[in-house]
Amino acid sequence: MSKTLQRKDQDIVNAMNLVKIAKTQLQKMRNEEWESLLDNIYSFCKMYNINIPRMNDRFVTRGRSRRNVEEVTNLHHFKVDIFYAVIDMQLRELNDRFTEVNTELLLCIACLCPRDLFSSFDKGKLICLAKHYPEDFSPIDLLKLDDQLENYICDVRSSMDFSQLGGIGDLAKNMVKTKRNQVYPLVYKLLNLALILPVATATVERAFSAMAIVKSQLRNRMNDKWMNESLIVYIEKDIFDKVENESILQYFQCMGNRRGQL
Repeated sequence: MSKTLQRKDQDIVNAMNLVKIAKTQLQKMRNEEWESLLDNIYSFCKMYNINIPRMNDRFVTRGRSRRNVEEVTNLHHFKVDIFYAVIDMQLRELNDRFTEVNTELLLCIACLCPRDLFSSFDKGKLICLAKHYPEDFSPIDLLKLDDQLENYICDVRSSMDFSQLGGIGDLAKNMVKTKRNQVYPLVYKLLNLALILPVATATVERAFSAMAIVKSQLRNRMNDKWMNESLIVYIEKDIFDKVENESILQYFQCMGNRRGQL
């Protein structure tokens, strides 16, 4: 699920299905799999001669003792304070990030995907997506959008210019290139709004993660130009992996002699 959500060419429908599956599996683990986990832990401890605490004994907190702390058993501590607490934290994180509204938006955005001759196109869901942006689409615009979507899908499905597109980013570029953004302005506006959400989640988070790696404590004085160039190489490493080392060497050799003459 995590790898799918971090991909640039996100398959949103499958990603949302994986989110639902993750929630279901976590809830199932919480409700049914404590005993099997405990059995696995017992087997592991016996195999490596690790002492196993008695689950019915009182749990003793390590370090400085605290007053007025409720006494609990080892079983309660490991099951409720750790096992349940960690799973509940994961479920709460998924529910906060993927609310019903966010999930609906993502599924509506998937209807713009141009793959397989726009097989995922759904006019009703796209109009529903536009309704989430009342400041950009007035009631009259929604009526116009209905007509534009009808003409738009017939046009792009019959045009060779849109037959080999990979994602909605490519679709937006092709609409500008073929000037269909002027023919279907409301569809193009909806496409621009749809592009905001993936950019604001996966791409930006990936850039900030890369920034923490590139600009470390040992390289905290690098200037903006150097950092930007390093980030491009790191973030787009799939592209730069295809560049041969010999081509890079020749490029720098053609720049001239960089060694200072004494």
